Amino acid sequence: MTAVLPELVFAAGLVFARLGAILMLMPGFGEPSIPVPIRLAFALLVCLVMGPIVAPMLPAMPTQPLPLAGLVMTEVLIGLMIGAMARIFMATAAIAGQIIGMQSGLAMAQSFDPSQGTQGAIMATFLNLVFIALLFTTGLHHLLLMAAHNSYELFPPGDMPSMTDAGQWALGAFVDTFRIAVQLAAPLIVYGLIFYLALGVLSRLMPQLQIFFIAMPANIMVGLFIFTIALGAMSAVWLERMQRFAIELN
Repeated sequence: MTAVLPELVFAAGLVFARLGAILMLMPGFGEPSIPVPIRLAFALLVCLVMGPIVAPMLPAMPTQPLPLAGLVMTEVLIGLMIGAMARIFMATAAIAGQIIGMQSGLAMAQSFDPSQGTQGAIMATFLNLVFIALLFTTGLHHLLLMAAHNSYELFPPGDMPSMTDAGQWALGAFVDTFRIAVQLAAPLIVYGLIFYLALGVLSRLMPQLQIFFIAMPANIMVGLFIFTIALGAMSAVWLERMQRFAIELN
């Protein structure tokens, strides 16, 4: 039993190094609003469940401390890479919400965003909460947990992934984030262009009219109306991209 104990501790630590790093950043599970003890307990529970499944894929325990530390750091880096990629797609809500707020006249309406851990536009906060709720109600979190398990086949333990491929993957996700955010905010962008163009024409035709007092309430009302109509399509676009990301890892 004494001879087996170091092997068990090594395997448990190696599994926790990757899965703990993934769950620390993964949308829905790693939200800053969730208390740290609960997140830690959930990560330990996931490691307890997945540990026996991925144990045959783990390398043998090194006898020297330096290779052991390098192995643990490699697993942590792989976990952070996967978790960060998933977290990047949550930034679409913040970007799209800021654009929508600017176009609808609500950019200065700030509220605390629990997903970002800081102040943000009220539209961004709302979209973040909607997307997290959809993540769980549609069962997409199951796919993300499966992706965490299947990462052991995609990135074998002990093998450092190519930094070039990882950089290209991160760059592609970063570009996708802004592209999807603009797609989500597209109805309000079109509305804003038309509205402010009409406002400019009206101000030139009737200089004595107090445009600001008339335009701002109308801008907010119409912007909220368009946002309400487009919310379903926005959610579908975001869910499709998150699902594609999870399938890529599975």
